[in-house]
Amino acid sequence: MLLCFQECFKLSIDYPNCEASFKPESFPALLNHLGPSILDHFFISDKDGLNWITFLNSYTKCCGRMPTSNSLNNLLKVFGSAVVKSGATTGMQIESTDADYKINGYLLPADLLMLLWMCWVMSWSSRNRQMVKENAMFGLPDVNNLVLSAVSSCVEGGAELNVWDDGILGSDRQIPIGKLHVWVLKTVPNLPECLVQFVHSRISNSASQQDVLEPSSSSSGDSHSIAPSNNYLLTPGRAWSVSLTLRSTMRDEMLKTCFAPDAAEVKENLLYRSSLHGKGLSRFWSNVEGYNGPILVVISATSEDHSWSIGALTHQGFVNKDTFYGTSGSLYAISPVFNHLTSSGKEKNFVYSHLHVPGYEAKPKPVGIAFGGSIGNERIFMDEDFSKLIVRHHAYDKTYQSGALFPNQGYLPTEAHVLEVEVWGLGGEKVKEAQNMFLKRELLFTEQRRKVDLKTFSNWEDSPEKMMMDMVSNPNAVRREER
Repeated sequence: MLLCFQECFKLSIDYPNCEASFKPESFPALLNHLGPSILDHFFISDKDGLNWITFLNSYTKCCGRMPTSNSLNNLLKVFGSAVVKSGATTGMQIESTDADYKINGYLLPADLLMLLWMCWVMSWSSRNRQMVKENAMFGLPDVNNLVLSAVSSCVEGGAELNVWDDGILGSDRQIPIGKLHVWVLKTVPNLPECLVQFVHSRISNSASQQDVLEPSSSSSGDSHSIAPSNNYLLTPGRAWSVSLTLRSTMRDEMLKTCFAPDAAEVKENLLYRSSLHGKGLSRFWSNVEGYNGPILVVISATSEDHSWSIGALTHQGFVNKDTFYGTSGSLYAISPVFNHLTSSGKEKNFVYSHLHVPGYEAKPKPVGIAFGGSIGNERIFMDEDFSKLIVRHHAYDKTYQSGALFPNQGYLPTEAHVLEVEVWGLGGEKVKEAQNMFLKRELLFTEQRRKVDLKTFSNWEDSPEKMMMDMVSNPNAVRREER
């Protein structure tokens, strides 16, 4: 049984392409020792081998219900062991006791990058159970936004760092383990689940498809690959970052964007893209109307010669209203530094989406899309042309938690130029099918209104329209009154 587990957790990959500019050389060796590290820490056999009782206790210790902080300790313990086995060094120290263990020390930015990549690989493997262990090929995503977020939050003086400096990832700045715990629990609480899902999926696959776990000569030449990075704002790395904050269906739909093997599957959840469908609120509305499910809006903008991306998640579809609405939502700083701002619980001004309608308005309301704040002082406001974006300080907003949405955000409102807007639907296939049916009905009604049924008109000579035309053309003509 132990030999079976050794094959079960075996993982050897190569990454011919990588979105990130900084690539730690020791990462492939670390993944080679991931499986043995899991076995050493959880599935320890006695002199009689690994029996079923020992297996169940070991599985519970790794994948059982426990606080997120304990799951994070398990993840760090496995990571530290894999680093040591690969021959690299780390500043993390694990102090074991009879009943428990304690993790102290620090991680460097490059160490944290490898930890995040390891979690990403485990997450991908959990969703692709047929992955061949030998010669598997990956395109590693760019998760520098997560590393910079941890550095900014955990390192002394990190808030004043220049996040556009490429040298931060390779620097010797120390991220204390204690502060890293706090950052993970607040910013990416689902990160420890990557290890749990990896172990669970590998064991389940071993039980259901034993032949997959047995190496064969014919499989040595096979390879599985991840599609290269797309040119969407929501890259695989950014989508994975957002997924670490989500639960249930929304997380599954977001992970489809991370791990889709081709561009066609990535596009399934894309509702709107300004460079593809056209800029402006009317074009936006024609593509998102009728989608009654969770929606993620991603906006790329530039100000003061720097570009950055922010996002807003609403748990319901957009409605054309001149007031704020919504029941829940979140704001995201996506790039270059990641941050997740949930609801504060004080107000419910989650979403504002007002499309101008023909007619007179005594007190016209702003036309555009907004998140948080109040009318006239929105925390995020994008005009109807999708050309100007205004971001205000969190002091204007009681709906979402406090925090910066882009680097060096000050107290004064920031006006930025919009580069690109994307809208992603996270409601699943049923919500998308319902929207497609809605759009088809709207198209049918539009076509019916355009058609003119000639049978509804009587003889032109006897029609009131002809009489009116004659009167206008020659009002002094004598007309005989018919009695």
